[in-house]
Amino acid sequence: MPQFVPFRGILYQAGQDGADLSSLTAPPYDVIDEERRAQLEDLDPHNAVHLTLPRDDQPGDRYDRAGAMLRAWLDDGTLRLDDAAAFYSYRVEFEDESGASRVMHGVIGALEVEPPDDGDVLPHERTMPKPKSDRLDLLRATRANLEPIWGLTLTPGLTSLLDDEGVPAARCVDTRGARHCLFRVTDPARIEAISAAIAATPLVIADGHHRYETSLRFREEHDRPGPHDFIMCLVVELTNDELVVQPIHRVITHLGDTDLGTLVSDRFDVVELGPNDPETVERAAAAMAERSAMALVDARGVALLVARAEELAPMLADEPSILGGVDATRFEAGLAPAIEQAGGEVAYRHGRQIVAALVRKGEADAAVLLRPVDADLIRQAAEERIRMPQKTTFFHPKPSTGLVIRSLDH
Repeated sequence: MPQFVPFRGILYQAGQDGADLSSLTAPPYDVIDEERRAQLEDLDPHNAVHLTLPRDDQPGDRYDRAGAMLRAWLDDGTLRLDDAAAFYSYRVEFEDESGASRVMHGVIGALEVEPPDDGDVLPHERTMPKPKSDRLDLLRATRANLEPIWGLTLTPGLTSLLDDEGVPAARCVDTRGARHCLFRVTDPARIEAISAAIAATPLVIADGHHRYETSLRFREEHDRPGPHDFIMCLVVELTNDELVVQPIHRVITHLGDTDLGTLVSDRFDVVELGPNDPETVERAAAAMAERSAMALVDARGVALLVARAEELAPMLADEPSILGGVDATRFEAGLAPAIEQAGGEVAYRHGRQIVAALVRKGEADAAVLLRPVDADLIRQAAEERIRMPQKTTFFHPKPSTGLVIRSLDH
């Protein structure tokens, strides 16, 4: 079962009295576009983005510069090593898409890495081929986990073991208004109970598959046990109360004159809803849930894609039955081959209004909106050790980078 242990975190000195670290923290590196990257760099010369996304256009190797910067910030007191090993209880207060107030509780610790499908740390999705040398080079140069991956535990009751009272060790407010707070857990009995709870059941990787695989490669470079056998991980209980799971939509370019709705009309009924405007997109989201459908956004407007079960069934024959109703599965089976045949290219974006606006502005030929999956289905797939299709889920809110760093040398 997964080994999960405390560690001595590295924290910003400025946050030791519960001060707001919003100007120093950043989203995870893989959701930062160039515009946001520049904004974060301008916020503060010590913003964590300088470590996670070092620039290429400066003298010397960018990874070596990130490593030197981390060490310099420790030397000059910008960062400090915590007094003792701890778990870090993590609380996020936020609003979901409906405007309802939500709270997510988790705990950050060091998770032992093991080969996928060879133990009890389970990949949640199939991963796309992606160069891993970038994160590996950064890990070698900094010898630190700069941001946590995200794991989901199947153990009920983990949340009740977490302590999030008193003055936080670190806190910030992200760009979406979510309030992140980090609290030390140092009581030996509580530490033991948290470790035991996480070790009791398999752990599902929700976010950070590529960083996990990078840590595996880094572990293989060493011939004896050590801190390189672990990766910093935020663990959250796999329940609908704790998680907000949003879909990742498909953005399609290079279709030319091809009408995607006509192209797939033999396997989907295309039901026109209206023009591509924000109001229709919201109506589409409600209709998608009601009719178990995807939605197509193109030059003509917004339409539902209602699957024709008999025509689509042969295309889903090789998929596990519990994935047959997952939109990412149906997209891969019923739409992706037709798009590829037409010369189209697929990209992945979160946020239905953002995606629809790309089509409206002519930056994409079409988009397919998907429905989210819920925590119960994720749990069932995990228990059956089934991986969902790539880019099925977007877990929200993302943990903030910079609240705590895990060094491999302390």
